[in-house]
Amino acid sequence: MKCGLRICAFILCLFMFFSSSALAAAPNNSAVSTVLIDCDSGRILYEKNPNEKRLIASITKLMTALVAVESQPDLTQKVTIKQEWTRAEGSSLYLREGETLSLETLLYGLLLHSGNDAALATAGFCADDVDTFVEWMNQRASDLGMTHTHFQNPNGLNHEEHYSTAEDMAKLAIACMKNEKIAKIVATKSISLEGRTFTNHNKLLWQYEGCVGMKTGYTQMAGRTLISSAKRNGQTLIVVTLCDPDDWKDHKNLLDYGFESYPQHTFFQKGYEIAQIPVEGSLLHSVAVYVNEEISYPLTQGEQGKASILLPEKVTAPVKEGSIAGQVTVTLDDKVIGESYLRYGASIERNAVAANQGIRRMLDLFRSRETGSITEVLLEKESKN
Repeated sequence: MKCGLRICAFILCLFMFFSSSALAAAPNNSAVSTVLIDCDSGRILYEKNPNEKRLIASITKLMTALVAVESQPDLTQKVTIKQEWTRAEGSSLYLREGETLSLETLLYGLLLHSGNDAALATAGFCADDVDTFVEWMNQRASDLGMTHTHFQNPNGLNHEEHYSTAEDMAKLAIACMKNEKIAKIVATKSISLEGRTFTNHNKLLWQYEGCVGMKTGYTQMAGRTLISSAKRNGQTLIVVTLCDPDDWKDHKNLLDYGFESYPQHTFFQKGYEIAQIPVEGSLLHSVAVYVNEEISYPLTQGEQGKASILLPEKVTAPVKEGSIAGQVTVTLDDKVIGESYLRYGASIERNAVAANQGIRRMLDLFRSRETGSITEVLLEKESKN
């Protein structure tokens, strides 16, 4: 397929997109540190002391669960409880030495009931020892860009070397929401497994429409910590607060603010036909080009997105369906906020021309005669052969 790859052979089209959403004043909140973030784009919609290092208590367990699920994806595996895992302080499932539970049951106990002993059992089972598992937690934090975070244990108990920030925990929360197994667990209100019943500590699952879970935490030194997530009109938002005495109210207000002031704007849907490109070397005159991936981004009042579309002026057959034709890039204030390949929507064979050349010559001969029929033309053609 010849596409004419010279720069001058490409068409650059610009589209402008405007948001009509009103930007309301961000609500006051009682937290020391706060982040409101859009889950899909990673855009921070509100922040307050986002990079201040603080104790984080049991929201630590989101990282424990993420590392566990990624290292041991078979949650049906059986875990035999060791004595050292039963000695955790604070919130507990009251695990007994020698009893056997599935990894899935431990994870529900970890995230719904916030069992500190479940955290030790999960870590010890997945990595053979807790210290190694904590190393994995810190490596995963580094992978996620959590540059102001360090874990010292899998349960969040107070330690001077165990800390994070609101922004870093928002990055972790996004990774957890994108993991189907963890997202399912944190969205569960109540469940009974292997003779144990777990009820989620996250009151927002009952109190806020669209809440899809996350994690609570508390120690006297850390104060109340909370991560919540909610979905509305296809958009998912996450709120993180650290040391917030009025966290339930603050999360409701921040989620309302985010959905109302920064709704998701879809620039291009997946499969949208963006153009028709002329085709040379075929009876078909053009081929459709479609967007490969949806491009969406939260916009507020007065913001203007700009889409740049790069495509060839024409293409020469053969063309293969699904092959890359060009690219669309969406920017906001000169920052790229979304992009997608553009692909051809059909295959076009070059031999379509050759197969029809005889017919074209016959039609030309027919048109050149002032009298006679097509039968006469065919007979004359046959006699000459």
